[in-house]
Amino acid sequence: MTSHRTVFNHVGLCVADRERSRRFYEGLLGFQFWWELDPPDNLTAQVVQLPEPLGVHATYLVRDGFVLELLDYSKREVHAGAERVMDEVGLTHISFSVSDIAAVVEKVAEFGGTVVDAAVSDTMAMIRDPDGQLLELVSDGWLAALPARP
Repeated sequence: MTSHRTVFNHVGLCVADRERSRRFYEGLLGFQFWWELDPPDNLTAQVVQLPEPLGVHATYLVRDGFVLELLDYSKREVHAGAERVMDEVGLTHISFSVSDIAAVVEKVAEFGGTVVDAAVSDTMAMIRDPDGQLLELVSDGWLAALPARP
């Protein structure tokens, strides 16, 4: 047990186009805009370990207490890394419970994402956001089967 308090803050995603990503997360998954920030390059460069200039713009979206930070760089060219796979150490995916998987899957392309066709069933689906981030959709019926949270 730690002697200090720890509280979840946010998950950050680097995005190529913040408006496109906002449209995806707000329109498809129901996130709401919270606030945005243009932090100074000198402080940000130290934290993100990238050389200046950066031109970081951070957009914070919220859904059910989960905070998603969309980071874009106006003074750097962002690039896609290797497509992550589920047995690669590190963050593999972000999961959302939805009431109608088929309806959400049907709208993924409309909001700029892609469906991992081989990974779609009546109770689960894997999709990618416009920048390729892997997202898992799980039927909200699954929530009733989970043990109580601590």
